[in-house]
Parts: sequence; structure tokens; C-alpha cells
Amino acid sequence: MPAVTANPLTLPRLPRLPEPTTGWRRVAKVVTAERHVEGEGFQVRRPFPTASLALADPFLLLDHMGAVEYAPGEAMGTPWHPHRGFETVTYMIDGAFQHQDTTGGGGVITDGGTQWMTAASGIQHIEQPTPELVAKGGLFHGVQLWVNLPRSKKWLEPRYQDIGPRDVTLVTAEDGSSVVRIIAGALGEHQGPGMTHTPINYVHATVAPGARLALPWPREFNAMVYVLSGEGVVGREEIGLGEGQFAMLGGSHFQGEQDGVLLRAADAQPLASKNGWEVLVLGGLPIREPVARYGPFVMNTREEIIQAFEDFQAGRMGTVPAQQVPHRTSADTAVN
Repeated sequence: MPAVTANPLTLPRLPRLPEPTTGWRRVAKVVTAERHVEGEGFQVRRPFPTASLALADPFLLLDHMGAVEYAPGEAMGTPWHPHRGFETVTYMIDGAFQHQDTTGGGGVITDGGTQWMTAASGIQHIEQPTPELVAKGGLFHGVQLWVNLPRSKKWLEPRYQDIGPRDVTLVTAEDGSSVVRIIAGALGEHQGPGMTHTPINYVHATVAPGARLALPWPREFNAMVYVLSGEGVVGREEIGLGEGQFAMLGGSHFQGEQDGVLLRAADAQPLASKNGWEVLVLGGLPIREPVARYGPFVMNTREEIIQAFEDFQAGRMGTVPAQQVPHRTSADTAVN
């Protein structure tokens, strides 16, 4: 599981969080991801939405793709399909996926890269394994996250961000033991490259076996942890989490000077996680608006969902195939 890696001893360090004055987030709920089949037939693990956890506002869906070793001819993706009302964020840890959308955005996402598609008022896109992966087979491992948009931003023009592996902000724990990749949001003074309409943090951490990782966390954000591989514990209560498990964190025991998320990797890790416990740490500012969702559309009312289907059928969500345009990265796209 390489994603983006580095020698943690050479990276900037997160600030030390004082034990007595930090409001450590508590574990409120633990769910195990369910298995679903998506696209042309590939399997995903989904911690939400499920019967156990319908919504993680401002997030709508989290799909864990793989890790799987495809044989030649086995790799699959999705056909062209529409979206409206939210953002899709595809993060590739191993292997490669190619994306194209009807704004002309797209490219190959590989080994630590992220494509951030703001569907907003309406778009169509396709995600497929590269021809090389289909022909030769190989390791495939990634995550797709859906981020909701508030009512005021659901009708913005669509946009595409290409966040390459070298764009990701790398930091380490206060003791230099772990690699922390900030894709979006901020940990202390360290800012990730992803530009978000909805304020969120999106972090991938490799916590060294037996190591402790304390993350400063915005008090106004909720917080959640999903395990990609390996084993460890979350919170001062040390609630155990293994591969495919998801923890929703609540408030802290008291209002300290700042909030923090505490993680500790197990001393012994499975062979597939010999470098450490691999976790996603997510959080955001809850939107707290009505959610009407059906398939690829997420709006605020049933009438808006009906309108989305009518607009798609009338060809108002882009034309397929789309003309390819140069990548737009976080460095050259203005924040709305």
C-alpha cells in the first residue's frame, strides 16, 4: 500500500497536543462496512450509507475499492453516468483509474493521486481501469467519497480538480513515527491541496506499529475514522478498529483549549500492513439541510430529484463523448 510515502523523520511535524487541556473526541458508534457491487460488477466495502449508518453529514457515501489483485481481463469500472448536487472524490492508493467527464476534465489517477469532481448543477462521467491494468492485471486499491453540497451551491457550474501524488501535503506525528497525508482541509498550520465548497478534512495516515498519532481537529467539525488495513484503537477509551470498520466520533469529555483525535496502532500488524495501520480520518462542517437522494442525484426535495431525471433525459448534463482538455489542478483553479 504505497500511496504517497516518505521518510517520516524528514517531514514537518504536527504540534504536540497537551494531554490535560485537549478535548479528545470520543467514539460514539462503530459500524462494519457492507459489501456491495457497483459499476460493471466490481465489489466495494461501504460503511455508509447502510442500515447501521444512513448519513455522515456532510458526507453521503464512502466506498472502499479493493485491495484486490486483478488477473488479466478482470478489472472493471463504471459506464458513463450522471451526477447532480454533490462532489465525488476518488483517491487511488494502488493501481490506476482513468476518469473523463463532460466538462472535458479527466486523466489517469494513480498511486496516491486524487480526482475531485464537483458535479453541482449536473455532469456525466466515466471511470475505468487503464488498458494496461485490464490487459496485464495487477493491484487495485482506492476510495471514493461523496461530499454533499449545501442548497446554495448545488447549482454551481461543475469543475474538476486533478490532485497529483506530489501535490498532497505530507506531515508526521510529533515523534516522527507516522506518515500523514492531507488531501483536503488542515491539521494545525498544514493545509491540504484539495479545494472544497463544503469545509472538510480528508486525511490518510499510516500509523507505525505500536505508535500513537494525535491529530489537532477543528471543534466545529465532526470526526470519523475508517480502517483501510491493519489494526489499532481510537480515542482515550481505546476502542479497537480493524480493516473495514468505521468509527463515528462524538464530542470530547470536556471543552479543552482545542479538540484532538487520538489513534494508536497495534504493536503487531497483519503482513499486508507491515508498515503500519492504514486509516482514513474524515470530518467536516455538518450542512444540516434536508437530503433527497435517488441514485446519482442528491438534492433537497423530491421535486428537485424529478427535475434532475428530466434534465438528464433531455441532455442537459453534458454530451458524451466529451472533448478532453488539459488538467485543472488545485494550483490553477480559483476557490468559489
